[in-house]
Amino acid sequence: MQVGLHVSISGSIDRAVDNAVAMGCTAFQIFTRNPRGWAAKPLAANDVANFRKKLEASEIDRYATVAHMPYLPNLSTPEEDPFAKSLGSLIDEIKRCTKLGIPYIVAHLGSHKGAGDKKGIEKLVRAFTKAAEDTGDEVMILLENTAGQKNSVGSDFEQLGHIFKQLKPAKRFGVCLDTCHAFAAGYDLRTEKNVSDTLAKFDKAVGFEHLKILHLNDSKGELGCNIDRHEHIGLGHIGEKGLAKVIHSMNAKKIPIVLETPIDERRDDAGNLKKVKELAL
Repeated sequence: MQVGLHVSISGSIDRAVDNAVAMGCTAFQIFTRNPRGWAAKPLAANDVANFRKKLEASEIDRYATVAHMPYLPNLSTPEEDPFAKSLGSLIDEIKRCTKLGIPYIVAHLGSHKGAGDKKGIEKLVRAFTKAAEDTGDEVMILLENTAGQKNSVGSDFEQLGHIFKQLKPAKRFGVCLDTCHAFAAGYDLRTEKNVSDTLAKFDKAVGFEHLKILHLNDSKGELGCNIDRHEHIGLGHIGEKGLAKVIHSMNAKKIPIVLETPIDERRDDAGNLKKVKELAL
């Protein structure tokens, strides 16, 4: 079973591996820089070397490591300046992942800001295609399904599949499925049958062979709420029964699982990781 957390890079980026190992992770996700700003400090050569060395010395498979795009880029925006800035950020993140030896970068699909799905998808495809052209092929870009917030694209599996099939070269692209986002977008995951039905819909529209990472999160919002609010595993509206089925399905297909759950007085990262391991039995 490959399961882990989004871990901190505080201090230096190689500390992420230390943090993952200390928590008992067999997979992990990071931001390669401060996710709340545009500027990114260049990666120091010794930090990169230490990250690679520590990862190789650990028992974590390189293909169970993933980086996440920062929050500000919007690859579906109709506005040219923010679009160019967002594309530049994506290209930079791919280059940073290449240096670190991280094989995947998860990208949010963004908002068309009222310009309509068609125009938003055109910009998105343009951005992803250009990013693939301008970078080496060591890093795969993973499209993450959205919760269906106003003006967002990619919450519907069929639309996600439609976007995905336009991307070339195909080997540069994959998908990251988020359980909270899927549930908020209206895909029921509360029972074993619901999970089987939802995953069958995903397979038909997108294809399981393209799923590289699963974000396992419960949902604070109800089914179809279109609100992206993650909850502790089993304590939200999806619940233990459905999430256990998701975990078993991912394990059967050897797809790494990453938690993006909250930390509060009810439970911390270690508690959520423990719960996932219990549900995997």
